[in-house]
Amino acid sequence: MAQINSYLTFNGNCREAMTFYKECLGGELSLQTVGESPLSGKMPEQMKDCILHATLNNGSIVLLGSDMTPQAGLIKGNNVSLSLECGTEEEIRNLYTKLSNAGKKDHPIEESFWGALFGDLTDKFGNHWLLSCNVNKN
Repeated sequence: MAQINSYLTFNGNCREAMTFYKECLGGELSLQTVGESPLSGKMPEQMKDCILHATLNNGSIVLLGSDMTPQAGLIKGNNVSLSLECGTEEEIRNLYTKLSNAGKKDHPIEESFWGALFGDLTDKFGNHWLLSCNVNKN
């Protein structure tokens, strides 16, 4: 079955961002620089330390990233959000706190009209996150 993963593009701070996400989300992070790739000889010297491809993998969470911006440059928009479905109230509150560190808490975690705990934030790299947790009320 096909799977959709989030692929984030950064402007020279992919390593910093993906390391931050690893600290928040856990998992295994792999980074490949331009200098370590077959593209190395074709790229300017100042790009050798840029991240060609990064993968953060923690079970069902797969987050991909790169410093390789298109020729038009990096244009941040508000048309894409990263959605995290959390398993417990403790987990959603913990991840919200970590991901919003040095960012913007757009809406705090609160019970939504559809019965889930929900909140959203913009992290320090300008990426928008939606966090949700379905809670059982017995």
